[in-house]
This record gives sequence, C-alpha cells and structure tokens, in this order.
Amino acid sequence: MNRIKEILNEKGIKQKWLADKIGKSYNMVNRYVGNKIQPSLEILYEISDVLNVEVEELLVPKSKLKSKK
Repeated sequence: MNRIKEILNEKGIKQKWLADKIGKSYNMVNRYVGNKIQPSLEILYEISDVLNVEVEELLVPKSKLKSKK
C-alpha cells in the first residue's frame, strides 16, 4: 500500500496535475492513488521528485515516520 493519496491531499494537489507531471494517464495515477496497482520503483522516485518528498514518505505510514524523528 502507498500513501500517494494522503500526500496529494496534504499538499492540495490534484491527480490530474500529478499525471501530467509524470507523463502517465489520469486513469493510471488514479489506480496508484486508489492502491489498485502499485507503481514501479522508478515511478515512485518520479512521484517523490515531483511531490518533493522522500520515497519513504510514499510508502511508510505517517505514524511510523514521526516515531523515527
């Protein structure tokens, strides 16, 4: 499971915008966001770059990230 939806909501970013930035269709991004399919590592790195977050933040529950800090 990934946290892409949470990150998008936190940043106020739309799925369409993300799809345009990473060169994927809206439907593909919607599947990533809905955890219907998981993006490849390459795509996860692209998403993390575009959203300006660490890849770990896209994968690890927020509660676990806080406990590491």
